[in-house]
Amino acid sequence: MIKPLEDRILIKMKEGEETTKSGIILAGSSKEKPQIAEVIEVGPGKMVDGKLEPVCVKRGDNVIVSKYAGTEVKYEGVDYIILKQEDVLAIVE
Repeated sequence: MIKPLEDRILIKMKEGEETTKSGIILAGSSKEKPQIAEVIEVGPGKMVDGKLEPVCVKRGDNVIVSKYAGTEVKYEGVDYIILKQEDVLAIVE
């Protein structure tokens, strides 16, 4: 189990689209990097002025993240990204 520290978030990227809306199949290099991810685990938050500021997302949320944010890690054969809370741009509802 990976447990992020401070305001870091462990995410798993959602798969990108392989076909366009008109039905054209995209080659691997033509696909855009997906920006929507599932939150797998969150850290406890960050200390600011002596108070703990909790992370604003929770496990299971779908979020939009900055394109090239975070550090890629592979754990038990699964690819994850660990990033800071500031790299999360929005929650998808």
